[in-house]
Amino acid sequence: MLGARVSVESADTVLTGVRNFRDVGGLPTVDGRRVRRGMLFRSGHLAHATPEDAAFLGELELHTVFDFRNSTDQALDGPDIELPGVRNVNLPLSDPADGAEFWRLVRDGELDQLRAILGDGLAAQRMTDSYRTMIRERTAEHSRILHALAEDSVPALMHCAAGKDRAGLSIAVTLLALGVERAAIEEDYLQSNQPHRRYKIYRSSKSKAGMSPEVLELLAPLFDARAAYLHAAFATIDETWGDADTYLTEALKVSPATRTRLQSRLLEP
Repeated sequence: MLGARVSVESADTVLTGVRNFRDVGGLPTVDGRRVRRGMLFRSGHLAHATPEDAAFLGELELHTVFDFRNSTDQALDGPDIELPGVRNVNLPLSDPADGAEFWRLVRDGELDQLRAILGDGLAAQRMTDSYRTMIRERTAEHSRILHALAEDSVPALMHCAAGKDRAGLSIAVTLLALGVERAAIEEDYLQSNQPHRRYKIYRSSKSKAGMSPEVLELLAPLFDARAAYLHAAFATIDETWGDADTYLTEALKVSPATRTRLQSRLLEP
């Protein structure tokens, strides 16, 4: 399968309209195995994919695209392109920047408004709280993802808007179920900070503040992938359920048999 030969480097040169695309294959597990290449991908939204991007994605032989965006996201960026023969599953997850009014302030807001909602550590706290909330309150959605992957939904691509938070956390949960080392999960997560992967921030001409240095500094916590955010998610798992295994079993209802099927599909022998 061509997807098995895809590298992050080649994807960067091909996917001109899709941000933050990568294959998470190759990550190590605690028992010495690795995630199989060409089976699990992550990215930002596919709404602006070019015909060349679509052809590339078609060669991955994807079974399912999981879109974690909500209706506000889709109104801002548009629907995903259709990939022939690929199942599209829209599974909205909580967004650190949820709500049309919030996005209006991000795109149009003046400095005093942005300072009020994002200044003095409020933006970073918003992100941390959101990651904790996704772990606590989105157990049904994460359970559905893992069961789908264990049954028939691979190769799969997971994405949200930027491919950083909702997709990043869903990928992290999947990697935990595969037994991937937490340090390796964090290393993959932080790749979203690379300049060519980052979500493009748009500010309209309505705001006099524009893209001033202070505006960019205020917005930065929303568009950064920070280890502290992922650590908050892991801490929530440990504090609430004791450890990842109990979280997977009790919160996500992943039985040992389901986990074995998942690992057989997504890990190298």
